[in-house]
Amino acid sequence: MTPTKWTLEFSSSALKDYQDILAWTLDRFGAKQARVYAQAIESAFQDLHQGPDVVSLRWRPELGARIASLHVARNGYKGRHLIIFSVASLEGETVIRVLRLLHDSMDLQRHQLFTDAE
Repeated sequence: MTPTKWTLEFSSSALKDYQDILAWTLDRFGAKQARVYAQAIESAFQDLHQGPDVVSLRWRPELGARIASLHVARNGYKGRHLIIFSVASLEGETVIRVLRLLHDSMDLQRHQLFTDAE
């Protein structure tokens, strides 16, 4: 049986990425656009609560086992970032761990997805 809602966990790197993205957007485009972009990212996070069968999810074996990405440009929102995450189902708990939020033009293999502290 597939769970109806998965747990999302965020690495410290992902939280920093999120803050940096919104700070950059605020600086370049203003408060209104920063709020809109925050809504776009939050909308993608909400989709991830449904599990790893989300439409337009892309598995990334080049980044590691059970690693995938989801673009924030979805549900009518525009955006240029990818949510990079791992999927685990251990002891009946189903977890999606958000590792990073990276710009879609970046070479994903060049960015550290895991840190020793995580």
